[in-house]
Amino acid sequence: MRATSKRVVSGIQPTGNLHLGNYLGAIRQWVAMQDAMADGDDCLFFLADLHALTVAIDPRELGANTIEMAATLIASGIDPTRAILFNQARVPAHSELAWILNGTARMGWLNRMTQWKDKAGKNREGASVGLFAYPVLQAADVLLYNATHVPVGDDQKQHLELARDIATKFNTDFGVELFTLPEPLISKAAPRIMSLRDGTAKMSKSDPSDASRINLVDGDDMIVQKIRKAKSDADALPETADGLEGRPEARNLVTIYAALSGGSVDAVLAQFAGQGFGAFKPALADLAVASLGPIRDRLTALLEDRTAVAAILDHGADRARTLAAPTLRAAQDAVGLQI
Repeated sequence: MRATSKRVVSGIQPTGNLHLGNYLGAIRQWVAMQDAMADGDDCLFFLADLHALTVAIDPRELGANTIEMAATLIASGIDPTRAILFNQARVPAHSELAWILNGTARMGWLNRMTQWKDKAGKNREGASVGLFAYPVLQAADVLLYNATHVPVGDDQKQHLELARDIATKFNTDFGVELFTLPEPLISKAAPRIMSLRDGTAKMSKSDPSDASRINLVDGDDMIVQKIRKAKSDADALPETADGLEGRPEARNLVTIYAALSGGSVDAVLAQFAGQGFGAFKPALADLAVASLGPIRDRLTALLEDRTAVAAILDHGADRARTLAAPTLRAAQDAVGLQI
């Protein structure tokens, strides 16, 4: 059952109002992974709507956000003919395997999860069971497809280690070689995009100030206005990245320019060294408009026919169910579930 070719699996929760940080930090990395895959390899990208149920949700918003997230991924370059794009809930094997793996995972393992401690805070008794156990569902998400590689950030490394521990224990306990141990896929190219109002805080949709972020649906004039008003400083840009030390807002704006242009921070500084933000911000605004405008326009067009976007997800779910079925059946057989 173990995978012999490369198979990348990753999920993202369907939240609304995606911004530049989401695009540069995650979505664009997915597109690069898809484009780098060889014949015979697979990329599976899913909308983690089951994970969204671990906290309070508005059912109408969840459904709308799932379609909008799918449209955003497609508009950003995910090709449903090359990658498998689907929403998690349409592949019941995720939930079924998660329940089986709950018998393998251990309370002590889950109690050590840093994100559980952070998200539950002091109100652990009031947190949902789903919030506590969702790392097991995450494990099922990747083990179900015998993923060889899983894109992870620093905050998810612990969860991938848990998935490997669960896979190892299951294989050992039941004397099978069913689950592949997935390796982390860490992109060094993913930039950390910070708030336009505070260079020490990540760009976030939860920030009460809309001026802190560039939304992927922002119009050209809005993008220009937000960059013009972005916090900076009075000093000229240095010649090298070392000169940005202690200048978080300056570093953030240069980082955004480098990410959008596909160059390095040092290359950007070589171009703009000695210039102030009065010259740099208009250049950054022009680049942002040129880069994000086509994505926004395609996203807008896709959302004019949400039924068509839903059909793309349904087709992806059909493909995912086909890949998942043998692994789920083998797991059921291993634990003695007679179907």
